[in-house]
Amino acid sequence: MIKNTRNKPIIFAKDFIETSEGLVFAVVSSSLEQDQVLCFLRYIKIDSVWNKLTTEPANAYLKLHHPNYLHYSPVLDAQLHAVPLTSIVKHHQPKQRLQNLIQSKQYDAIENDLIQLCEFLRQGGLDLAQTGITGSLLIGAQQASSDIDLVCYSRAAFHQCRAIVRDLIEEQHLHELEDQDWQASYQRRSCDLSYSDYTWHERRKYNKAIINGRKFDLNFIDDTLNPDLTSYQKGEAITLECIITDDTQGFDYPAEFKIAHDHIDAIVCFTATYTGQAFKGETVQVSGIVEQNQHGINRIVVGSSREAQGEYIKVIRV
Repeated sequence: MIKNTRNKPIIFAKDFIETSEGLVFAVVSSSLEQDQVLCFLRYIKIDSVWNKLTTEPANAYLKLHHPNYLHYSPVLDAQLHAVPLTSIVKHHQPKQRLQNLIQSKQYDAIENDLIQLCEFLRQGGLDLAQTGITGSLLIGAQQASSDIDLVCYSRAAFHQCRAIVRDLIEEQHLHELEDQDWQASYQRRSCDLSYSDYTWHERRKYNKAIINGRKFDLNFIDDTLNPDLTSYQKGEAITLECIITDDTQGFDYPAEFKIAHDHIDAIVCFTATYTGQAFKGETVQVSGIVEQNQHGINRIVVGSSREAQGEYIKVIRV
């Protein structure tokens, strides 16, 4: 496990951590709270097989069997899960896992698609040392129908990867999602946009495509920034229209869009549905929760809960 100068492990969002009880949590923040990793339970091991859990079953399972992992984060002002550093028995790291898979000589069907995708990206000029693999492939829990979840750890590499994907689609080495794929994605997201609005926003992001009939996603984690430990307090729900003035961190986790507004500094998004949703100069309608920090700075949070019911970002003028 990589450690920093204070001899604490360096753990990023999209990493997985495993406990002695056979639980695997997906890390949701690169910052620690009282030597605990902020995360969400994603897999439990039953009869030596990893079983994936969605949100409600994960909360119910922990409440019944391991309530010590249920956590309220005062920094995020949200209920999620947390694992003490002392309870981690294995740290699953996307970069290391991808390199191990690349060097392997035997692949299953999904691993073969991953290796082919990586070769396409490498030929396009991408440095694969700046990438990793998360999701089910990170712990070897993939099934025949699993997607591929790539992570880029350099902002330049991420946007280079998006450009390569766009070119590969034009060259028909990769393909855009078919309607049934978009429908499945839309249903899974349960977002507060119409289907046509959802797909309009998604098609221009170039952070997902199809290889050999299999969907893949591109994610970005900035491993150079110090985590923001500023505490925010939730206020009222709000819906407003504003112009995006800076989209530099629009694909970050969490995503941030600076806006032109008298009292609110930015939109911050904790749900992947609205990552990269708008670009500089565009006018958006945003619905979320106003939060204020100790310095009186206000932001609108989209994704104040995991399901983000009633919260959205929608471009209304480009």
